[in-house]
Formats: sequence, C-alpha cells, structure tokens
Amino acid sequence: MGVKAMLPTYELGFYALVVTCAVLYSGSGIFEASRDSMNRKAFRDGIKPGWHYFGRKMDVADFEWVMWFTSFRNIIIFALSGHILFGKICSMTVPQHRAVMYMIYGLLAVLASMGLVYLMIILSHCLLLYSVALAKQKWLCYAAGLCCLASFKVEPFGSWQSGFVTGAFDLQDVLFYGGCTFTIVRCMSFALESSQKEEGIYSIFDLLKYNFYLPFFFFGPVMTFDQFHAQVSTRELRRKDDEMKSIRVNALLHVGAIVAVDIFFHFFYILTLPSDLKFVNRLSDWSLAGLAYSNLVYDWVKAAVMFGVINTIARLDHLEPPQPPKCITMLYIFAETHFDRGINDWLCKYVYDHIGENHDNILKELVASITTFAITTLWLGPCQVVYIWSLVNCFGLNFELWVQKFFQLGPFAKLEVR
Repeated sequence: MGVKAMLPTYELGFYALVVTCAVLYSGSGIFEASRDSMNRKAFRDGIKPGWHYFGRKMDVADFEWVMWFTSFRNIIIFALSGHILFGKICSMTVPQHRAVMYMIYGLLAVLASMGLVYLMIILSHCLLLYSVALAKQKWLCYAAGLCCLASFKVEPFGSWQSGFVTGAFDLQDVLFYGGCTFTIVRCMSFALESSQKEEGIYSIFDLLKYNFYLPFFFFGPVMTFDQFHAQVSTRELRRKDDEMKSIRVNALLHVGAIVAVDIFFHFFYILTLPSDLKFVNRLSDWSLAGLAYSNLVYDWVKAAVMFGVINTIARLDHLEPPQPPKCITMLYIFAETHFDRGINDWLCKYVYDHIGENHDNILKELVASITTFAITTLWLGPCQVVYIWSLVNCFGLNFELWVQKFFQLGPFAKLEVR
C-alpha cells in the first residue's frame, strides 16, 4: 500500500557500508557487555547453560524461540513431517482430492494438540461466518468478521473463550489466539469472496478445506480464499524448472538461520541485557543503539524463519504462499512497513484498495489508510503501544502521498522532465 519507489544501487550500497561499519563497532561493545555479565545474578533467568563446546551460556529470554526450536521442536517436526508425507502420497495418488486430505490431517492435528473444545470454538466461528456469507452482503461480512475478531482481542471476551480450553502447556495461549484470530481472517476472506460470486456461493466444505490447512492454521501466513481455492483445486500438478532446487536451498537456509541464531545467542545477550536498566545505563550510546537495532533485526529474522519454513512446506504442496517479510534494514518508505505480507495483502485487497480505489484522491486515501490501520490495531490487540504505532504509520503513509502529489504539481513536474 502507499507510495512505492526504488533507491539507486549506489545509494543502497553506500547505506549498506555505513550500517555495516556501525553494526560492527556497536557489536563489539555488546559482545564485551555480554561477556562481563554472563554470571550476573540479575540475568540468572534469562541466561542459561548453552552448547557445552562453546564454553559459554546462552540467552534464552525469548519464550517463543525456545519453545519452537527446543521444548516443542520434536513435536513440531513430527506434525509437519506427517503433513509433508501425507500430502505427497495424496498428490501422487488422488491429486483431485488432496485438499480434502489436507483438511482431514489439519483437523486431526488441531484436535490432538488443542482438544475437542478448542476445535468446537473454531468450528462455531466458521459456521457463524459461513451463515453470514449466505446473505451475500459485504457490509454484513465485515461487521460480523470484525466482531468475531474483537471477541478474541478485547477483554473479557477473549479470556471467557480461552477459559473453555482445559489443560495447560507453555504454548497453549499462543496456539489458542493464533489459531482463532487467523481463522477469523480466513473466514472473512471466504465470506467476502462468496459475496462477489455471481452465481451461488462456495460450500462450507470449501471453507473448512481453506481454514484447516495445517501449515497456515496457527501462525499464517494468510492466503486469500480466491488464491488458495484456485491453487489447491488444480489437478495437473507441475513444477517450474529448478523449483525443487529452490525449495531445497530455502530449506537449508532456514535450518542454517536457526543454527546461526542459536550460536549468536551464546555471544550476544541482546534479549536479556535490556531487562536490567542499571546495567544498561552503563553502556555506551553506540552499544545502546546496536542493542536496539539488533533486537529489531532479530524480530525480523524470527518472522522470516517462521514464515520461510511454512512457505517451504506450502511450496511442496504446489502452493504459492506470500513471501517472507522484507528485512527491516531495507525499509525506507511507510508502504513497506509490514512483517506479515499475507496480512498486508489481505488488508490491501479487502480494505485499503477497496476504499482507496486507484489512490489518486487524497481524501479517499486518508479514509482508506485510517480504516486499514484501525483494523490493524484490532488485529494486533488494542493497547497504547499499538495506538502510537498505528498513528505514526498512518500519518507517514499519508504524508508520503501528500509529498508525492505536491511535487506532481505543474512547476515541479516540468523541472523533473528537464
């Protein structure tokens, strides 16, 4: 969304050189601070024994990373490997029914991991939004979908629904809210696409096949229903030239990234150091800047690895999912400030482009961007930090358009032509 432009190669190269030098210089300070604070009592919970052959402790402050790649690693590998094997067998034997097989496997995986009550909650929201889709009224689809999304993002409704799910394990809350909110977004896409269908409506079976595709279920990315339905309904499964080579290379890159992050955490305690303000106050300005930057880059790496692994599996299933997020170091316009390209595509198609149309009218653009960021705020969970983030990004997106329109005026346009 918004203004898109490409910087010259020489300018990007200059910025890369400056950033590299700054990161190396500030990184030396972070390395020394990490080494000196390894046995600090205040960091006892965040720094634990790591790989013994490094002879150093490891930063384990990120709950999600530790859960995905340590505590629940074997379970995740088992579930995804089963999906890959199951999907390959189906693609070779009954390619016309592979979407049904994906749905059955996804349903069983969700049932086994989260229980029957959770599955009933998911199915109830699917049934509700399918019923709304029967009316073929867009405004009703938006209203019902946003109300369902708010029921998980606004208290006490979220806690009330999560209270029905018994049992407790470390990833339960993450899986509960991830699966529920992505389900609502997918159901809204289904309902909106159904409302545009000229004759009839897609079946609830199509919705279930779309929603219970396991790799996308808990954490996305989101593929709009029209894209998923078209791709998964293809009977002639053919791969592009060197596609398998690309898939293997990407898989190796993601494994390498996971190992690299674990090694990095043995030498740079970027997540634990900020937890002690007294210690942080003694760091140099360069180290503080490097600490902030490294945390931002780590968030991108984590998202890139998670979406990259899922995308690799989806490509094995002959799908073309949204690409992983763009590196934050390469972001220089507000139009690209998004981590999840799937959600961004969803917002652009159903909100931003729908209201803003061709994005030439400043007033329509303002309404479109405000509406888009209002829905994004609900998606992220309303709180002060999210309000500030949405306000700044909404203003930045519109300001870029205002500047572009200003310099498109007659005198400036003539100067540019010259």
